[in-house]
Amino acid sequence: MVEATRNTRPNSRPNRREAEAAEPKQFEEAVINIDRVARVVKGGRRFRFKALVVVGDRKNKVGVGVAKGADVQAAIQKATDTAKKNMITIPVLNGTIPHDVEVKFSGARVLLKPAAPGTGIIAGGVVRTIIGTTGITNLLSKSLNSTNKVNIAYATVEALKQLVPRDQWLNTDKKAKKETK
Repeated sequence: MVEATRNTRPNSRPNRREAEAAEPKQFEEAVINIDRVARVVKGGRRFRFKALVVVGDRKNKVGVGVAKGADVQAAIQKATDTAKKNMITIPVLNGTIPHDVEVKFSGARVLLKPAAPGTGIIAGGVVRTIIGTTGITNLLSKSLNSTNKVNIAYATVEALKQLVPRDQWLNTDKKAKKETK
């Protein structure tokens, strides 16, 4: 008895799903928000979709992208491409961030604080999704003043950009010199 394969025709293309499953994804993608936006024209309204996507590698890189498209899939794909272009590297110290940081972006304020091991990610909605795609496992955060998901996402990324690795702190050299004397 001859075993049947998925592609029964000899010259057929490989199945698209099989090809995607074969290669492992380098980045983890998460869709934070999808909005339907309208443009008013002479004949009525034209609807498009706006997607907010975060991309991270669960090590120390993350990026956020926003894009519009004629349908949901096109918007998500464009936003993913934008997020990959705008990736940043985060200094992670023992599973958390090296110091507190507070950033105001447009109307949104985001506060990020390092947390002790075992605390987990204590954050709401957008901030939790963004931090979840990084290598950070313990963090305290609060988002203030705004409920706009796009502004909160950009404020979170801006806060992560402002983090300084511990070895670049100004006072660590003084402590090291005192310990050697």
